[in-house]
Amino acid sequence: MTKRPPKAPRAALARLSARITAEDGAAEPPESSAALIVDVVWDDADWLAFGDASIAVTEAAAAVSRCAELAIGHAEAAVALASDAEVRALNAAYRGKPKPTNVLSFPAFVSPGSRPAPGERRMLGDIILARETVLHEAAEQGLSPRHHLQHLVVHGLLHLLGYDHDNEPDARAMEALEVRILAGMGIPDPYGGLPLETGETKAQR
Repeated sequence: MTKRPPKAPRAALARLSARITAEDGAAEPPESSAALIVDVVWDDADWLAFGDASIAVTEAAAAVSRCAELAIGHAEAAVALASDAEVRALNAAYRGKPKPTNVLSFPAFVSPGSRPAPGERRMLGDIILARETVLHEAAEQGLSPRHHLQHLVVHGLLHLLGYDHDNEPDARAMEALEVRILAGMGIPDPYGGLPLETGETKAQR
């Protein structure tokens, strides 16, 4: 999976098609009291292989929001269902790597010491997924496309919350948290119980 790139302007996610809460996957107005709201952006319409991709995304976000140790509070994030071409362009612009990757996470810019005003949600940032790469990885690794998508959403949200995998201890901690969150959704360990050095055959970092 891809390390989170530098912070990008929110304009990178342009075509909002649905606002869905992470409580139950039901469409909600902006004033929803749900703990975590995800804005699902359809930048590529051909996500049929994943079933209802919007619901898959919000189920994953709901699982993250239920994780007590994260203490997310009232927050919001955007998830773009994009194509390899769009992710390749963003990866080149913000990471200097002109190739697609499965997921990119762009944490929201927050001024030091700033806090949301009373009643406002904390903006976590944006996640962009590359349809062709996600589907290819699922087929190559023998995974359910929907489960792989949901794993990547969980992974991306953890990046937005400050988790990373720059070194082995951090990578192990992040992987363990992902596995626990996914288990709560009935999704098997995507790393297959393999040691860290070989686990990337199941879920690339």
